[in-house]
Amino acid sequence: MAAAEGSGGAGGPLFAGLADVSISEDIPVEGEITVPVGSRSPDEDFSTLDEPVRDTIMRDLKAVGKKFVHVMYPKKSSALLRDWDLWGPLVLCVSLALMLQGGSADSKDDGGPQFAEVFVIIWFGAVVITLNSKLLGGTISFFQSLCVLGYCVLPLTVAMLVCRLVLLAGSGTVSFVIRLIVVVAMFGWSTLASTAFLADSQPPNRKALVVYPIFLFYFVISWMILTFTPQ
Repeated sequence: MAAAEGSGGAGGPLFAGLADVSISEDIPVEGEITVPVGSRSPDEDFSTLDEPVRDTIMRDLKAVGKKFVHVMYPKKSSALLRDWDLWGPLVLCVSLALMLQGGSADSKDDGGPQFAEVFVIIWFGAVVITLNSKLLGGTISFFQSLCVLGYCVLPLTVAMLVCRLVLLAGSGTVSFVIRLIVVVAMFGWSTLASTAFLADSQPPNRKALVVYPIFLFYFVISWMILTFTPQ
């Protein structure tokens, strides 16, 4: 008993402060013991794999439509860079190639080479401009640049549609002047739209070296549209 009391007496001063110890407010004590923190039920983890195909298609179409709106009202924005896709550029490229096929004045073929020519010029030109941008120190990714350059073909696609409608009324001097005005306006629109989206991604002292190839890219497409003559 004496030994026990002695050990208790010895332990008394050693653990005397434990009664005064309280849990610090900085230590997180919230949460459920039975449910691990961060766990979620399968119903809450909804993904695109679980949604109907119709909803997926409508969501993608709305995203493409929003990008078209941003191109038609160009301003310094990251809308085309944040959620890039190549569906819009592909649709524009195919539409422009279909409207231009068989339209060359010196063409004697069935129009197949013209479709391939337009398709290759647009995609190959966009790839070359993107590589040039990256070599000059651009901060955007390869596919982001392709997305911007492809979507900015929209004004020239509209110009091609207008030119075809004008050519239905005739191919005289007045028709050429109208087509020239439309193509020049849409050429400037495409160039300004693309530079507005890509301006902040280039070093300040090298922007001219990036804009010049973009100018040539849209100029070649505009020239093809202006010299279009239906068979």
